[in-house]
Amino acid sequence: MSDCDIFDLVVIGGGPGGYVAAIRCAQQGMKVACVDKALLPGGTCLREGCIPSKVLLESSGHFEQASEQLAQHGVIIEGPRLDLDRMMKRKEQTVHMLGKGVESLFRKHGVTFLHGEARLEKASTVSVLTQAGDSIRLEAPRVLLALGSRPQQVPQVPMDGERIVSSSEALSWSTVPEHLIIIGGGYIGLELGSVWKRLGSQVTVIEAENRLFSHMDEGLAQEAQRLFSRQGIEMILGQKVLGASNLGHGCRVDLADGRQVMGSHVLVAVGRCPRSDGADLSAMGVNLDDRGRVEVNEQFETSVPGVYAIGDLIAGPMLAHKAEEEAVVLARQWQGESVVVHHDRIPSVVYTHPELASVGLSEQALVASGRAFKKGVFHFRANGRARAAAKVDGWVKTLADQATDEILGVHIIGEGAGELIHQAATAMHFKATLADLANICHAHPTYAEAVRESALAADGRAIHA
Repeated sequence: MSDCDIFDLVVIGGGPGGYVAAIRCAQQGMKVACVDKALLPGGTCLREGCIPSKVLLESSGHFEQASEQLAQHGVIIEGPRLDLDRMMKRKEQTVHMLGKGVESLFRKHGVTFLHGEARLEKASTVSVLTQAGDSIRLEAPRVLLALGSRPQQVPQVPMDGERIVSSSEALSWSTVPEHLIIIGGGYIGLELGSVWKRLGSQVTVIEAENRLFSHMDEGLAQEAQRLFSRQGIEMILGQKVLGASNLGHGCRVDLADGRQVMGSHVLVAVGRCPRSDGADLSAMGVNLDDRGRVEVNEQFETSVPGVYAIGDLIAGPMLAHKAEEEAVVLARQWQGESVVVHHDRIPSVVYTHPELASVGLSEQALVASGRAFKKGVFHFRANGRARAAAKVDGWVKTLADQATDEILGVHIIGEGAGELIHQAATAMHFKATLADLANICHAHPTYAEAVRESALAADGRAIHA
């Protein structure tokens, strides 16, 4: 490359939002460059989030099945042995393979990928300091900020990267923690807590709120708490953490009620925050809100004309597929299409066992709004496929407008919830009613039948309940 190269679009950040935007815009005929600090594209989702955590959830789930669950099926395995090193190597191989896959997609579509530090000099100019030490200037009429997010820090809990850590380090421990204390009762903490609990850790979750998963349906969270407690995960709810200390041989967490919780390791999992700090965005005139998120209009354009932002950098749920959807919609808008992102129809999933999944409004949100609604609930214990698999925990809850019957929200806890929720998301996208969902023939026996039965249950017509 020369000292200054001209593109139609420069994307800063190679995560799910950035790389999808780069590929889709290249498919539309644009000359695109994507800059990321990492050697391979993929972002936090690929390297330190979605993918490695799911690899470990799958692997630890197999270990738990071999240790505790297969005997009920007549499969007897005497004393399964954990090879944590092999498990971690598989995780790294999966991450590397997927990163190479995105890199090959860049080559296929002609996207220029630069490994280096990018800085927005002005609306149409990005300077890149490559890992080789070269300085390159990129010019483009459109610059897309897709910087992603990082783990939220707690000032009174300084992380040392060894015993008191963020989710990044908790994905790569070389030994199983004896007693893992998790600060934060959200999806990050419970997913990683599930991994290490299955592999032999004692796990304690401390949450300042009086419930888990504060942004999900309350009934869903209560059922999850009951099932996690049954699995042996200790819950301390409604307690703020005043501090944490690495004692050398272990850790101590101090609670607001005067209690001290002792453990071997502490995971700080209180959420994530946008990577807007340190990027000199404010100095460039890019407006940020009080939470450090970049402010954008419906076309994802910032306060600086020609500079756009998507993903974790802007308001909305910090989900990889939310960033991907925004990337695709932005590219379509640049093609002249009149489209928007329907953030209220973006599903969310917690990949514990059982899984939790939601789309649309929660029951408590509908109650608070005063909107008249009807509810149908169907339990997996009455589902033939769940009985055959001995995975009967959980239920499907469907919420719909009382007058119009339009589906307003669906919440699932149980086997395969993360897959089943897309049936609901599809229905909501087309503004389907409960009657529409109830009238679709479902194969038997399948877990998906529970979704249909929940729709029937809202009108008192469930067949198997």
